[in-house]
Amino acid sequence: MRVNKFDAWGNDFLVLDLGDVRSQGDSTGPTLRDPQSIDWPVAARAWCNRRTGIGADGLLLLDRMDDVNVRMRLFNSDGSSAEMSGNGARCFAHALFRADAARGERTYRLHTDAGIRDVTVGERDGDSVVASIDMGEITTITAPEGWAAVGAHPDRPVMHVSVGNPHTVVGVDDVNVVDILHLGLQVPQVNLEVIAPGPEPHAITMRVHERGAGITKACGTGACASAWAALWWGLVPAGNDRTEVVVHMPGGDATVTVHAPSRGRVTLTGPAKHVGAHEVSLTAAMGISS
Repeated sequence: MRVNKFDAWGNDFLVLDLGDVRSQGDSTGPTLRDPQSIDWPVAARAWCNRRTGIGADGLLLLDRMDDVNVRMRLFNSDGSSAEMSGNGARCFAHALFRADAARGERTYRLHTDAGIRDVTVGERDGDSVVASIDMGEITTITAPEGWAAVGAHPDRPVMHVSVGNPHTVVGVDDVNVVDILHLGLQVPQVNLEVIAPGPEPHAITMRVHERGAGITKACGTGACASAWAALWWGLVPAGNDRTEVVVHMPGGDATVTVHAPSRGRVTLTGPAKHVGAHEVSLTAAMGISS
């Protein structure tokens, strides 16, 4: 089988088209494989391993419904499933854009475990495109189990929100002095972001420990949660209607527009790059019914 690898600010994903899985042949002739018979967590762990596999933060399964509507499933590098990924969704849309050999702007409707997300792809530059996705509404959630034991300073602002997946955002003075690995491992059921204002007036700096993947160079949903928290805390000035926030991450700079396309929603915009194609073996991934 062939998987395509994509990168968004250092957040990388493998995309597999389930249509190819169903039509795969073997030495005795064509056969139909049922994707449900495959142990995808095992495949994700094998293919995403950076030492023995291709290496990636996650595996995305692509299942077309029609020219616009597509189902997207995400498995983290540790084999766990995730409801949503902003960077993963933009990489996923780039995979669709490439498969369609599209030249002009194209909008796709992704059906995810977090709900439906519309993503627009355009502005192609070589192997990269600019993709913009409506990430939906930001909602408040309860603190993760064990949060009190983390021992966050009471003067630090903390926000627990969902962007289709759970996040805890903590305001700090300097993100680089925080042992985010230690903190993230204490609350592995959420994505943990630490943010600081600036250096520009409409910008924040962010580091992240992602649920199921560990420390990553970037996180799209995390950037959205962090921009939302920063605006709420007054770390960035509010606009008249919508507010554009630049989120500096180790892998690159995301643009998050708060209250877009409507109040209470956020939009994530940035590049998604095709890295290359790789051949993988379904049988090598194990856990496959014969």
